Amino acid sequence: MLLVPVHWYFRTIGVYFPGCHNPFRGRGMFSAMLLAISIVALSQFALYYWRAVLAGVAAQPVSDRVLVAAQVENGRLTPQHFQTLAGLHDLTPDLYPNRSGLGLVRAYYRLIQGLDAFLGERIPSLAVWSERERVLCARYAAVQVDRRLQANLDLAASLRSC
Repeated sequence: MLLVPVHWYFRTIGVYFPGCHNPFRGRGMFSAMLLAISIVALSQFALYYWRAVLAGVAAQPVSDRVLVAAQVENGRLTPQHFQTLAGLHDLTPDLYPNRSGLGLVRAYYRLIQGLDAFLGERIPSLAVWSERERVLCARYAAVQVDRRLQANLDLAASLRSC
């Protein structure tokens, strides 16, 4: 075992000397690392929760009138239908202004579309995943359009009955 002479350093270091070189070292760094890890974990949880809500809404049935309005053949949505459904969503009046629109879903769609354009040819499994996610976005938009149309029809029916 090699012992380092004490006069080489300002303070003593080594196995035999219990005092550390800098008594404040590591305390602030631990707090910063704990904060960073907590922020990353919370962000990951929020993203997974948002994605689960998106999938839950997209799993609801879509009426035929929305599929006809979006010109969907065979009742199967494709990633290309998202733009049409987003346009229909913008055209339908919103009776509940406090509800969120398609802003985050549009950003998610563009992000996935960009990933697919950039890496889709190199990584085939990413291309398959991105298509599934974009179909999920299209289904979400279709359900939102259907909800708005149903709310508008219910309002019109209640006004006629008065």
